[in-house]
Amino acid sequence: MFSILGDRTYRHLFMAQIVALLGTGLATIALGLLAFDLADERAALVLGTVFTIKMVAYVGIAPIAGAFVNLFPRRKVLVMLDIIRAAVALCLPFVTEIWQIYILIFVLQSASAAFTPTFQATIPDILPKEEDYTQALSLSRLAYDLENLISPALAAILLTVVSYHALFIGTSVGFIASAALVVSVILPTSKSTKVRGIYERTTRGMRIYLATPRLRGLLSLNFSAAAAGAMVLVNTVLIIQGKLELGVTEVAITLSAFGGGSMLAAIVLPRLLSKRPDRKIMLSGTAVIVTTLFGLAIYIETFGLNWSAILAGWFIIGLGYSTILTPSGRLLKRSAHSEDRPAIYAAQFALSHACWLITYPLAGWLITVSTPTITLLILAILATAGLVTGAWLWPYGDSRAMPHSHTDLPDDHPHLLGKHPHKHPIVIDDYHPQWPRRDGGNG
Repeated sequence: MFSILGDRTYRHLFMAQIVALLGTGLATIALGLLAFDLADERAALVLGTVFTIKMVAYVGIAPIAGAFVNLFPRRKVLVMLDIIRAAVALCLPFVTEIWQIYILIFVLQSASAAFTPTFQATIPDILPKEEDYTQALSLSRLAYDLENLISPALAAILLTVVSYHALFIGTSVGFIASAALVVSVILPTSKSTKVRGIYERTTRGMRIYLATPRLRGLLSLNFSAAAAGAMVLVNTVLIIQGKLELGVTEVAITLSAFGGGSMLAAIVLPRLLSKRPDRKIMLSGTAVIVTTLFGLAIYIETFGLNWSAILAGWFIIGLGYSTILTPSGRLLKRSAHSEDRPAIYAAQFALSHACWLITYPLAGWLITVSTPTITLLILAILATAGLVTGAWLWPYGDSRAMPHSHTDLPDDHPHLLGKHPHKHPIVIDDYHPQWPRRDGGNG
């Protein structure tokens, strides 16, 4: 897995991702503690609103960014966005009102909504081989898990000597370090050879995404992951500090359990993905999430709420969560040509976070007006719906060569290679605006 770090460009980008996420992880912990200070028992509701604002920015900004990123040098775009995020993080220690949190988070996450899809779409161009890219996805998942594992542990250590306000300074340092690492490499550019209008550029990623069966299935599985993830990220502070009356250190450890499960899955997945299809592995991971949510609800209702059960449940949810998210980049890579990747990664970013836009406020509201058991049961039902819908929308073997015809192309067109009808693995593009029917038709 670590052999791809021999590529200097990827190594620097990977390190940039790590330091930025370490900073983001510190901010996540600090935001939870700030919300608890300012809102007390309403902390989960405030955090739910914060995460909702984050999702609104992601859903609204990402498609626009994906449409225009090819018009500017990627390196300059990424550096500028890192600087904006660092500046916002420096303002957070001075917050005294809840509404100030909301405004700053919107600016910060708008920058992230442009940064992340651009960053993700660059990796396949740096590592074109499927095996290398799969390893990069696992390393990327490990980097994201630092936000849930190492960052909470680091926060727990820092909080013994400084106040949580100082964690926001660490966030700013992480973004500045990320910008410096991006500046140190030359990034490839991928420009479309066809001039497209503003509307077509803005909607192209969404149209490709929603016309591809495997990606429609991926969206449903993302909804299941969001249902479980919202339970963890929104409600951990209230459960540990409010319900169980434990301390800040226990909050960090509990979030680390979720990150540890996710990291373990990311380490194992490259080998599994080399032997088994993505569909089977991702559906299995979703089933793990569903089973754990239901199991936790039954356990808590029978034996009561306790920290050990939450730790175990969060760890297993982390396993399933990573099993869904880690392979998703492989699906995106094989579902778009190079020039369309920024747009389709932005579509995945926006649509998957639209799922969080539903589950974040719902998780915070449910645990505020009901009990952890009811919250777990409702989120488990939603995760089940995502699993069933995903299995239905994502047909088995959709990556195989599919016979189809092009009635709008002459027989000597270069795309047909002298064969009409012909067959090949389908990617939605100008020649294939719709997914072929099973009978070989084009509509």
